[in-house]
Amino acid sequence: MRITGFGVIDHHAHQLAYVGSGCVRTAEGSLPSRLKLIMDSLREIILRYRPDQVAIEQVFFNVNPKSTLLLGQARGAAICAAVLGDLEVTEYTALQIKQAVVGNGHAHKSQVQAMVIRLLNLASKPGTDAADALACAICHAHSGSGLVEIGRMNMRMKRGRLV
Repeated sequence: MRITGFGVIDHHAHQLAYVGSGCVRTAEGSLPSRLKLIMDSLREIILRYRPDQVAIEQVFFNVNPKSTLLLGQARGAAICAAVLGDLEVTEYTALQIKQAVVGNGHAHKSQVQAMVIRLLNLASKPGTDAADALACAICHAHSGSGLVEIGRMNMRMKRGRLV
């Protein structure tokens, strides 16, 4: 709830390019006002960068149910911002994101940051929340390109295999 990362990349012809990233920070206050700030800020970011699609990390369940619920509500605000912008929203688990970016679904945040820097050829290290958002965008770019290629080859999935 306090920090919501965002990351924007371009993906053309198997090339990734950094466009922008950062964080939306909320101060102490009522839950509705904090959720409104997240949604309004992300709507402004969507208007500024004009993405074609949005990828977001799925909620994970942890030991503290209150934290999980708050995270889910922040994600809901982010999803609403995207839907109000008429954008397609795709969700990925943290495991899928880390696997796509680092090659290890149990990678540490520092490993994710390092690969984001390398894959996007960044001059400086983004914060962990922005790096996580950029990693989610990279995961989506890699997933989407694979699905597009499968469609172009007139292949389909049958019992978990390409045919």
